[in-house]
Amino acid sequence: MIEAVVFDWGGTLSEFVSAELVDAWRLAARHLAPDREDEITAVLVEVESDFWSTVATHQESTTLAALVAEASRRLGMDVGEALLEEAAVRHLDAWTPHITHDADAAPVLTALRDRGLRIGLLSNTHWPRSFHERFLERDGLTKLIDVRLYTSEMSHQKPHPSVFHAALDALHVDDPASAVFVGDRPFDDIGGASAVGMRTILRRNPAVTDPGPDADATIDRLPELLPIVSGQRRRIVPFIP
Repeated sequence: MIEAVVFDWGGTLSEFVSAELVDAWRLAARHLAPDREDEITAVLVEVESDFWSTVATHQESTTLAALVAEASRRLGMDVGEALLEEAAVRHLDAWTPHITHDADAAPVLTALRDRGLRIGLLSNTHWPRSFHERFLERDGLTKLIDVRLYTSEMSHQKPHPSVFHAALDALHVDDPASAVFVGDRPFDDIGGASAVGMRTILRRNPAVTDPGPDADATIDRLPELLPIVSGQRRRIVPFIP
């Protein structure tokens, strides 16, 4: 019986945006050293790309500050805390017009909660919590998600089993098979959740071509979740964080 549904964020609850946004990094580079803007931008993009490539290897998490620190090491620049903070703010401001949540997200989350299901979010990210919370709060989703986990605050990222277990523990789910994970990436989302015994639903994303195991179900739009979990729930007590 299903007790909880855990969602990926990018490409699942939010509209898909490429993992690398050159314009955002360019703003940070311009602040750090206007006369070396192109060089620093290239390094920042390379550092972020290197981070995403670890999904297929060791899955250790990182933070935005750590990415900038690594870029500084490669450039031989001493970037102080004030500049790191400014770069982060500029990075967020550049992303803001690009981040939109699926129009079906709020109605579907509400319907799942009305059925007595606990709702979680588990996102691979180097952004700090405040970045994601800003977007979720803006679009009225914060109150609809009981537990929100970001790998920038964890030692590993999906598909490492520890992050899925952390989500299950936070939602007070003892049996992984009583929780569903919904994501758009076959390798990190479906593969990682399946490995710990969760049920899985893949939301098709044409931009994602990574190989991975088959999900228990596949959807194109979020409302298709509702009939899949309907009738598989059991009456549970209200969620208490």
